[in-house]
Amino acid sequence: MPSKSKGVCYCTKHIFGKVVIVTGGNSGIGYETAKDLAYRGGRIIIACKNEEHGIAARDKIIAETGNRNVHFRKLNLASLKSVRQFAEDILKNKKRIDILINNAGIYSSKNVKTEDGLLEGMQVNHFGPFLLTCLLLPILKMSAPSRIINVSSVVYKKGKIDFNNLNMEKETESSFKGYQVYYNSKLCNILMITELSRRLEGTGVTANSLHPGIVNTNIFKGVDDRFTKIVISMFKCHFKTPWEGAQTTIYLAVSPEVASVSGKYFVDCHQEVSSKTSRDPELARKLWEVSEKLVCLNKLMNDNIQTKSKCKVNTEKLIV
Repeated sequence: MPSKSKGVCYCTKHIFGKVVIVTGGNSGIGYETAKDLAYRGGRIIIACKNEEHGIAARDKIIAETGNRNVHFRKLNLASLKSVRQFAEDILKNKKRIDILINNAGIYSSKNVKTEDGLLEGMQVNHFGPFLLTCLLLPILKMSAPSRIINVSSVVYKKGKIDFNNLNMEKETESSFKGYQVYYNSKLCNILMITELSRRLEGTGVTANSLHPGIVNTNIFKGVDDRFTKIVISMFKCHFKTPWEGAQTTIYLAVSPEVASVSGKYFVDCHQEVSSKTSRDPELARKLWEVSEKLVCLNKLMNDNIQTKSKCKVNTEKLIV
């Protein structure tokens, strides 16, 4: 048993017939999560933007586990159109979704906007998963008991929510800090769960978040700060492996112990109390409402998720 990981999921429960979506399931924590759940008999959907990597991961998991119910579906969280197309495909072709794992994320040090006018780091880490979750809520409710899991990070504690600068539109080239975008998005992951769990009360759908630990994955490829790179290289040998980093996600996906637990934050397969800010119901509610506007959620629901509809928000005019 690896010594670096205090938290290991010892639950041996199988999930035969259950349908699981793992975003970013082609590598790192997501891949190890998808593989473990495939071993348990789940019907796995690996959702990622790179078709070549997604298919390769699918084939490798099938070969290792013998479970042929592993599939790849293209999903680019940096494109709200792609999120809508993915959700529409799921709703048309799947009768149930039992577990949604919002695992994919990036560490983007650059001030880059997507085709939707949103900051890339915020969209991939928060707005994209937020829209995906909202669009899949009907099928998750029909599949209850079901589970939603957000992979966050302990750095959420350094995150700040400024509704007048949520998309960092007020930052100049010199004042923009890529790491702050990552911190903010990880705080959004937990605040999303705070409000989502409230909205899901009585539905049989649970929603929880987690910190996987500091894990040696390719997320650090997005770091271009020289000092940060040096620190990472110095301490990389102490990071968790992707297998270790996946344990808490797996625990939240399969353990009977958390079957009725919702709105909580977990570290090393144990529940911990997250910060007061991340549990602030008013802040969580407001973030939810602002996020709905930024991804044009109400318009999408009225249009019945028509993937051809265009949604681009002028975030500079979004003052709360």
